[in-house]
Amino acid sequence: MKKIDYMEDQLANKATIHHPGEGERLEMGGASFVFKVTSEMSNNHLGVYEITLPPHTIGARLHYHRFMDETFIVGKGVLTVYAGEDTHHLQPGSVVYVPRFTPHGFANDTDEQVVLTLIFNPAEKREGFFRGLVDILSEQPIDPAKYLKLYNKYDSFPVDVNNMLPVK
Repeated sequence: MKKIDYMEDQLANKATIHHPGEGERLEMGGASFVFKVTSEMSNNHLGVYEITLPPHTIGARLHYHRFMDETFIVGKGVLTVYAGEDTHHLQPGSVVYVPRFTPHGFANDTDEQVVLTLIFNPAEKREGFFRGLVDILSEQPIDPAKYLKLYNKYDSFPVDVNNMLPVK
């Protein structure tokens, strides 16, 4: 039997590198979600996703999370973020940290594309949420019960179930 040395760190190169444009991509109506750091990569500690919102697109209505925090980093365009009852129009380089139990939502209210990075910690297998979101929002008409079930499964809770769908 091989003896394990408990006093030494076991080093291994497990780095994942995604160059611009790389990562698993999901698309829906001009919007895209690119997985940069997934739940599987990080042992569910962290999820990093690049989101592209076309002009006049709702990212999410007011909602909150019970078990994860969310960070927004604006890379391109002007992102509208709703935090509680406040509305913020954020330029590239802006960062918003939203701890759990904080109502928040976001949208692109402009005529230009918005690109942002969303970070979830822990990740709560957020990739499943984005995959389900593409499927459910691609159906016509959208089934609010399916949407709510998906939302709740992935630690998202709408502030108002009568105004939860990200459609105008």
